[in-house]
Amino acid sequence: MANDDANIVVNGIGTVGKRVAHAVKKQDDMDLYGVADVAPTADLRSNLEGPLEGTRLFCSVPDKVEDLEEAGFKVEDDLPSLLDTGKIDLVVDATPPEIDEKNKEVYEEKGVKAIFQGGADASIAPVSFNALANYGEAGDVDWVRVVSCNTTSLTRTLWSLDSNIGVEKAIGNLVRRGGDPPQDSRGPINSIVPVTHIPSHHGPDVQEIMPDLNITTLAVKVPTTLSHLHMINADLSESVSREDVLRIFEKTPRIRLFEAEQGYDSTAKIIERFRDQRLRYDMPEVAVWEETVEVEDNTAYWIHQVHQESIIVPENIDAIRAMLNLADRDESIRKTNDNLGIE
Repeated sequence: MANDDANIVVNGIGTVGKRVAHAVKKQDDMDLYGVADVAPTADLRSNLEGPLEGTRLFCSVPDKVEDLEEAGFKVEDDLPSLLDTGKIDLVVDATPPEIDEKNKEVYEEKGVKAIFQGGADASIAPVSFNALANYGEAGDVDWVRVVSCNTTSLTRTLWSLDSNIGVEKAIGNLVRRGGDPPQDSRGPINSIVPVTHIPSHHGPDVQEIMPDLNITTLAVKVPTTLSHLHMINADLSESVSREDVLRIFEKTPRIRLFEAEQGYDSTAKIIERFRDQRLRYDMPEVAVWEETVEVEDNTAYWIHQVHQESIIVPENIDAIRAMLNLADRDESIRKTNDNLGIE
């Protein structure tokens, strides 16, 4: 690597990119060398004036430098030129699908490792990544895809049960948000939109990480922006109690139990808790409602909440460590959680 700490660039400062860039800044074994984008968006401006103040800005595409400069941004250079210097150990690509495919050609030409996000097709990288389930697989590859928010939550919860008990079959019913809070182009809507093929893409995506898991997913999209909600039932290999399942969830990193009885009886109430406690009200943990956890005839049931904007952020940080061999799995998860205040 270029120096004692890993030099990281985040390309694409939107919902995911701004959060990953800020998370990189909080780590003690990696440096945010800079961020890159092509357009003078509100996200880019707000973050360079806020959490990312003082961070170097590079233009992702050489012929767009002028657009950024005319909008008042100070641009250090274009990203391909930066990658030519050999200073960058890894790029986290948080650009939209298809653009990330074109960017991969640039990274490959420059000989720089890259992480892509769950919106990309699984074929973009040899490893689809979840820190708990397959951290070690990212150690010998140049390209990793951190799976989507929904896939991340499904993998965390199902992996925790499968690794401790065994899961014979799982069915996930996903209630998906219509869009992120700033995505006003997706609404207003007065509709529930089903995914009209079964399984939805989420089940096969989980199998990219846990290939032996028998899982079927169904999904609908509803007019809310705060988060997704999943209703899961999993047939277990052994007879266990409800208390056994609760203990497994409780001891698994990045899964949190909430009690409706304490007032956390909706997605909005849980999000409001994090409005009061965290930057951007981010909740990288999976929130499982304790009252919904039940076991009947070897089948476990539960409902959990997914904050789509932030759940994959710690996974990106762990993927950086895995790809650059900075730490083993447990150490990386601990460091990431400590640095980001995740319980």
